Amino acid sequence: MKTIEVLRSKVANWPYNVISILAAIAAFGTYTSMYSFRKGFAAGTYPGEQYLHVDYKVWLVIAQVIGYTLSKFYGIKFISELKPSQRATSMLVLIGVAWGALFLFAVIPAPYNIICMLINGFPLGMIWGLVFSYLEGRKSTEFMAAVLSISLIFASGFVKTIARSLRDSLHISEYAMPFITGAVFIIPLLFFIFCLELMPPPTAEDVRLRTKRLPMNAEERAHFLKAFLPGIILTIIIYVLLTITRDVRDNFEVEIWASLGNKDNTIYTKIDSIISVVVLVAMSLLILVKNNLKAFGIIHLMIISGCLLIGFGTILFNLHLISPMVWMTMAGLGLYLGYVPYNAIFFERMIASFHYKSNVGFLIYVADSLGYLGSVTILLVKEFGRPTISWATFFRDGILVVGVIGGLCAVFSLLYFLQIAHRGDKNTKSELEQINIQGI
Repeated sequence: MKTIEVLRSKVANWPYNVISILAAIAAFGTYTSMYSFRKGFAAGTYPGEQYLHVDYKVWLVIAQVIGYTLSKFYGIKFISELKPSQRATSMLVLIGVAWGALFLFAVIPAPYNIICMLINGFPLGMIWGLVFSYLEGRKSTEFMAAVLSISLIFASGFVKTIARSLRDSLHISEYAMPFITGAVFIIPLLFFIFCLELMPPPTAEDVRLRTKRLPMNAEERAHFLKAFLPGIILTIIIYVLLTITRDVRDNFEVEIWASLGNKDNTIYTKIDSIISVVVLVAMSLLILVKNNLKAFGIIHLMIISGCLLIGFGTILFNLHLISPMVWMTMAGLGLYLGYVPYNAIFFERMIASFHYKSNVGFLIYVADSLGYLGSVTILLVKEFGRPTISWATFFRDGILVVGVIGGLCAVFSLLYFLQIAHRGDKNTKSELEQINIQGI
């Protein structure tokens, strides 16, 4: 521990931009490595296996999403109250439990090993909040968060490619594939977490520009929600829709592409790499916008644009005016233009705009808990209520709904927060005037 403190003090003397770049890479590497413990099983198809007339893979997805959902509800308290000194140990313990669950998944026969995926999902649901806590509240948070958020797009396809390659080259079963995929990423995971631990705390300038980030107790959390309730409700509606659609795409991408006539194992990485670059550039450019309220408005416009892209692309595809590859690229890009900001910079700039002493982790986990609750609910309804609908049809119809309803809610959210910013409330007005005077 003393060694890390000594190294951290030395790193604090490095140029600020260098620290930000290295921290961004470490965060990206950490979360990408985590994905190897979460999504390796999704690379399998487990053909011919059904239980209670539901595909075995669907049971696995449902079990993991239930664990992930429960984790998000627990994370509202766990992440918001966590002290910085506990972050690295917590990540190692949580991922260790998830990896152990994958070992049990490999040795326990189906269908009894389905419960292993629930155990796997619970600890992994808290990793995002732990990683992001290293980055929030800094003047370079947009850049670092943008790089981290690319892992949400890139890691899933990358891990599936690695998992399928391991299965085919080593001739291992699809049950052992998730555990072995995780083993490949153990050393990178340890290295990147160590690098995150070397990151110095926010500087005095960071605090002045972005507001001090503090743990929140139950009373403080309730007060925050009450202060911005209408806007948070609109935000959650959008986020639930985006999470459901993103989860369907993420978990059943293999099946969706197969229904579209594609059997290229590298297509996931190709498409997601294109999307990653576009989203990275769009989010990184926000670092140039110093005025927090203005940046918060631009983020809303980014989300609205994503919803429009989803809707427009799906309509063109339904009219047979574009190819499946172009549609999946447009749908994926629009989806992540909306989804990624909520996981990174939306709440960051919201807190900074209104100078509310809190932390991003709390807000992300409030949204995530309801988002994944919606996701698992839709999975259950689809499988037990409309089992004959293919995942490709379900995705195509569902993403059009997201484009319309999500876009409208984003417009109303923007109008609400602009009204809050300009209303006659003395405290809010004083804070905004201070921001303008400082030129933030």
